[in-house]
Order: sequence, then C-alpha cells, then structure tokens
Amino acid sequence: MARLLNDYLIERFGCKVYKLALSGGFTCPNRDGTLDTRGCIFCSKGGSGEFAEDSALSITEQIERGKTRIASKIKNGKYIAYFQSFTGTYASVEKLEKLYREAIEHPDIVALSVATRPDCLEPGVLELLSKLNKIKPVWTELGLQTINERTSEYIRRGYPLSVYDDAVKELKERGIEVITHVILGLPGETKKDMLSTVRHVCDIGGDGIKLQLLHILKNTDLEKEYEAGKVTVLSEDEYIDILRDCVKIIPDNVVIHRLTGDGDKKLLIAPMWSADKKHVLNRIRKEVQTC
Repeated sequence: MARLLNDYLIERFGCKVYKLALSGGFTCPNRDGTLDTRGCIFCSKGGSGEFAEDSALSITEQIERGKTRIASKIKNGKYIAYFQSFTGTYASVEKLEKLYREAIEHPDIVALSVATRPDCLEPGVLELLSKLNKIKPVWTELGLQTINERTSEYIRRGYPLSVYDDAVKELKERGIEVITHVILGLPGETKKDMLSTVRHVCDIGGDGIKLQLLHILKNTDLEKEYEAGKVTVLSEDEYIDILRDCVKIIPDNVVIHRLTGDGDKKLLIAPMWSADKKHVLNRIRKEVQTC
C-alpha cells in the first residue's frame, strides 16, 4: 500500500515528527458573509480546530504549549507547525507572513502546514508560500472533501472542482506540497463516488491525502439534517470496507496522512463507534493497512 505519514516523516526528517495544531485567529469566506454566513454544513463553530491552541497566544507561545502537551509522547523529535482552524490563508499577506515566519523560524519546527480553501490562494499568498518553502518545507492542505458537484452544493463548499484543480496546479508549479482532505460517507454518496474522489486527488498530482470519516457534530446544520432523519452515517463495517478499497487505488507516491479522524467527543453525535479510537485504529491496522 501507499506510504503512511509516520514512516514518511521518519524517512524524510530522520526522527519522529509530531504536528502542533496552531490557530492564527482566522475566519472563513463561508462564514464572514463573503460566500455565506453558515459555514460548511458539517463544520463546527471552531472551524475544525477544536484541538488547536489558543489564538490569543503568540505563535511561539502556542508552539511551546503544544510541545508541553505532548511531551510524554516524544523524545528527541521535531514538530510541524500546523495552522489548522478555519481558513489558514484568509488574511492579508502581511499578517500571514508574520504568523508563518514566527512558526517556521522556530528551531524545533521542521515544516509548515497550512489548512485552507483552494479559493483562498491569491497570487500574493502563493508567492509567500513559495518564498517560505525555500526556508523549510511548506505543505498546503486543501479541503476538497468530494469531486461530486451535487454533494459539494449540499455541503455548501462554495467553489467548483475547477478551482481545486487550478490551485493544485499553481501550488505544484511553485514546488509546494499539496495534501487533500476527503470525507468518506457524505450524504447521498456511493462507494463509487468516494473512490472517484480519491482517484482524482491522486491523478491530479497531489502529494498526500487525508481520509476522514463523516462526523455529525453538535450545533451544526448537519446535526439538524441527521436528527430529522435526512442523513445517515456509515457503520464501522461499511467504513472499513470503503477505506480498504480507497487504499488499494492510492499510488506509492501519495502519502496517506490520515485513515480516519476523531472529532471532539464533547461534540460528537454520530457515529458513536468512532469515539473508540484505539479499537478503530487497531482494526484499520489489521484489515486495511495489510491489504
């Protein structure tokens, strides 16, 4: 099967590497009224950054707090500065450069990873990422979720597939690594739909992929749809089956950054089986990673 992230990081950096989830205090065009005010239908109020550090702290303070938080897990390792919450490029180039530079110049940081939308990569941002990529590796994580246009409209993604395709092209031309987020189990999608999305992400030249189970979280519009019986979630067996087939079509040059995901348990509505992370990961290792 394709390479897993931990193996890739050790191979590349020569040691164990952990991500530190940081917050730049960003918002999103899907929330500030530029495109919408409601956000994507599945997105929590924290903009998928429930595990990120406090944006009131400086980036250096966030890094140090993150290091302390995982100190028991890492010995003689390094870290990736991960701007996780909301849209990590949705600010002025000046603000972004200040935040990114503070992160990337920290001696314990080996790479910068920025989660963003492909429609929030203006030329000035692309040039900034390219400049920083000459200092340390820069990864851009794009929230695609699906290539199905009907599904993308339902989840209120807010941009067509062509915008994602163009963003990947622009980033790759500048030597910036691209990691794509894909959600498995989106309402109305078949296994064929999900496999088509994974195949497209790999064929277009992405460097990495994150496969994420759809979670129903409290205080989201998806919760309302779920409670009204309009949306169902995957069973554990269904997810493992789909995941197994996804992994089979991911080529060796694409690094698998995630095979599942764990939402904040205080917010999780469904599927509750996903809350037992140890069990799920053990099953994935046994039934998916060995396929």
